[in-house]
Amino acid sequence: MRIVRLANFVTSHTGGLRTALRNLGEGYQRAGHEAVLIVPGRERSDTMTSQGRVITLPSSPLPRTGGYRVMAGRRELTRLLDELEPDRIEVSDRATLRWTGGWARQRGVGSMMVSHESLAGLLGVWGMPKRDALADRLNLRTAENFDTIVCTTAFAAAEFRRLGVPNLVEVPLGVDLDEFHPSRADAAVRSRYARPGELLVVFCSRLSAAKRPELAVDAIAALRNAKVPAVLVLAGDGTRRTALAYRAARLPVRFAGHIADRAAVAALLASADVVVAPGPVETFGLAALEALACGTPVVVNESSALPEVIGDAGVAVAGTPEAFADGVRELMERPEPVRRAVARDRAEAFSWEQAVDGFLRAHGLAADTAAAGLAITRQRPAAVLRPAVPQTGLGLTTGGGAG
Repeated sequence: MRIVRLANFVTSHTGGLRTALRNLGEGYQRAGHEAVLIVPGRERSDTMTSQGRVITLPSSPLPRTGGYRVMAGRRELTRLLDELEPDRIEVSDRATLRWTGGWARQRGVGSMMVSHESLAGLLGVWGMPKRDALADRLNLRTAENFDTIVCTTAFAAAEFRRLGVPNLVEVPLGVDLDEFHPSRADAAVRSRYARPGELLVVFCSRLSAAKRPELAVDAIAALRNAKVPAVLVLAGDGTRRTALAYRAARLPVRFAGHIADRAAVAALLASADVVVAPGPVETFGLAALEALACGTPVVVNESSALPEVIGDAGVAVAGTPEAFADGVRELMERPEPVRRAVARDRAEAFSWEQAVDGFLRAHGLAADTAAAGLAITRQRPAAVLRPAVPQTGLGLTTGGGAG
């Protein structure tokens, strides 16, 4: 089968989405399918990669978004889709690419929309009035335009569930358990950012409003005020960089910038004492899962999807500096061998093999469900469906009732 995937808002700095696209594409290729990815970029390109064919269409950057680009020309993209003649399309942008569901339906092509964010949550971050009503209207249109809606957590699926959407599937993402491993810890990396006796805290994400990096900075201030010798590394870049520099002027905060080398990211995560993920609208949080795979516990925002991802390998707290500071202290009270072993054990419940299998089954390209250890349950609007694998806290569920 030829699976053509489309995604906007993909740059060299978009860690989570870029990682998911790459690993899913590689998995489709291994499963014997032909994967094609179409993304925006500076100029046109067409290359073969480990994740299949990658086509870049020239697109203009969106102002004040940190370099994001969007394929806005429907005519060019329609012509390209017609030329590619896909058997299935998989879309990772329900804002500007929702129209492709109609294109697929007109041509008898199977379609799937992957919801990588909470629309209601993002509208709230942007200060939109009546966000729930607007999100409901847009989500209903998305569900009507596509054969299948895929969400990676129950948190992400909740805004579709409350609408009784019948074509909803939950599939958790995965983590590279070899690339992200406790053995990646590096004393030289740690000494670059923290002196002996200091507590190394890492924030690894875009420096954007939705990720709440200022909360990580303020948590360090709270820890220092409580005489905890904590230092913070901000690994990422974005529109909030300058404002954060002013905010952290008198604090031990190091700006590492965007780290393109994944081995270097793994070394930083594995060398940290604690990773913080303060974003309130995270719908999966690959960086947090990568930290766990490195044996490093995580403090997360209780308003996000991350509590269901991290389980007991971290702590979920309210979105305040004091709460995050308390969360860091709570984790540090656990013996280091215990907290690191629990973190790694939790990450091992997730794999890209399971994620690929789940996505292929959502496409109707069923692999051996027993091999994935997951169950599929058809939605009945009045039913309450639970994950099929209790130890992960995340299963593969087609549909789901309210709750």
